[in-house]
Amino acid sequence: MSKTVEDIEKEIVAEFDIYDDWLDRYNYLIEIGKYLPLIDPTYKIESNLIHGCQSRVWLHAEMQDGRVVFSADSDAVITRGIISLLIRALSNQTPDDIMAAPLKFITLIGLKEHLSPSRSNGLISMVKQMKFYALAFKSK
Repeated sequence: MSKTVEDIEKEIVAEFDIYDDWLDRYNYLIEIGKYLPLIDPTYKIESNLIHGCQSRVWLHAEMQDGRVVFSADSDAVITRGIISLLIRALSNQTPDDIMAAPLKFITLIGLKEHLSPSRSNGLISMVKQMKFYALAFKSK
């Protein structure tokens, strides 16, 4: 059985709690981004770009066995870390679970308040796009 969004969020919060300093948290975020499974190059197309992000972020979603599976990439290292966290929390979940996920970890780790306004807007755009995909798959 796969982990719930809430279980994954608790793991993420515990990982970030190890670091007291935000510089260390940024470095951890960059490190996480290095392990983001690369999106298939055929999905790095204009229609998969997330609008509202300062950097270029491609997001692809598909249904597999009733669960939404995301893949992504970005041309910015911190943004790769952010989308990596979102994918970790939301990929392989049902559309209902994705749409209902409050994603409290974003606030609990202090991510939103430590991002620049443009990166914060990008984070919001990424979450919206992932939830939009879930809604689209649910209505099929």
